[in-house]
Amino acid sequence: MLEIFVIAYCVYFFLNVYTSFMQIGFVSKARSMPAIILNTMKYEEAGSYSIEKEKISILSSFYDFILFILWIGFGLKYLDLLISVEQGWLKAIIFVDLFIIINWVLSLPFDLYTTFKLDKKYGFSNMTPALFIKDTVKTGILFLIFGSLVIAGISLIIENLPLWWIWGFAFIFAVIILINMIYPVIRDKMFDKFEPLKDKELESKIESLLDEVGFKSSGVFSVDASKRDNRLNAYFGGLGSTKRVVLFDTLVEKLTHNELLAVLGHELGHFKNGDILKNIGIMGVVMFVFFAIFGNLDDELFLGLSIKNEPYAIITVFLLFSPILSFFLMPLISLISRHNEYAADEFGSNLQSKNDLVNALLKLANENKSFPLSHPLYIFFYYSHPPLVERFKELGYDVYKISDPSDALKEEFNINE
Repeated sequence: MLEIFVIAYCVYFFLNVYTSFMQIGFVSKARSMPAIILNTMKYEEAGSYSIEKEKISILSSFYDFILFILWIGFGLKYLDLLISVEQGWLKAIIFVDLFIIINWVLSLPFDLYTTFKLDKKYGFSNMTPALFIKDTVKTGILFLIFGSLVIAGISLIIENLPLWWIWGFAFIFAVIILINMIYPVIRDKMFDKFEPLKDKELESKIESLLDEVGFKSSGVFSVDASKRDNRLNAYFGGLGSTKRVVLFDTLVEKLTHNELLAVLGHELGHFKNGDILKNIGIMGVVMFVFFAIFGNLDDELFLGLSIKNEPYAIITVFLLFSPILSFFLMPLISLISRHNEYAADEFGSNLQSKNDLVNALLKLANENKSFPLSHPLYIFFYYSHPPLVERFKELGYDVYKISDPSDALKEEFNINE
């Protein structure tokens, strides 16, 4: 059985690298053509950024492949020999925590390069070494506390319940729902500074918009995202009583009131169309499939890895091989997501106006340096949102019909710099 997983990982590795090479070639060619959607300077920058990210992705894929071979070759066996603990749940905590920490440390160079070199080069990252260390320590503490509790819980379920994978699925699914409910509170207390909007006129307009579609929230907040990153974003966070509207301070600064309302109208489209519940359902189905597979593994797999078929090993094998299954399921999930994005665009443009939504998307694309074109295979595997060109077409505007995109788009949609 180990051979099957190794072959699957090799296919996963090959497709990762192949799609990245296809994307680099596609963007390199597209970058030399007249700019669309973005102004000329941002178009060239976005293309360069996309290419550099894919080059890092290729290196990271090779690096991960080597780590994978080392883990299945002797790493798991060696780690098992180091931990001589009899209690199943305690060994699972120590073993899985060490497995995750080792992988994090080994992947740290890529995170540091992306944050402090690549993203700073293109004007995204405002991260300082002190803030990076502070965030890392806080994240580590949360992981050691809550992650260890979850590992202990699933270990006890494996040890004590028949058909443990069904109960394990229910336990983890409940944990994920709980995390989504308390995430805004944790984020507020430990990482970001959430503040009520200072612009009371904007706050009033947003609240009227929320009332119009029946969206109940605990408030509208601005978050100081610019201390880490200059990208523009907004989201609805939390579930139930913790639901809140969160606007990045960068978004509030760059977009007009109507454009902000159009962005929120798009997000409200997801709420009105039931996409949040659909996504929870899809996540549940995917998790159930994962647990059904990893809950019924043959002892032969663990023999091949030179570890015992016990809770610590089952959880680690899940973490080691689940990215493969995720990768092959993502095209279907992304296809559904892209369909939902089109519907949310339609809802948002009707709720506010098409011009406001297009203006907002243009500004988001330019500020975030989002290259508007991608290779079809890359879109198939990785895009949860449709390419901007396709989104504009669905909104009734063909960006290829103009010769000077930046000026024509500004005139067509009343863009103000």
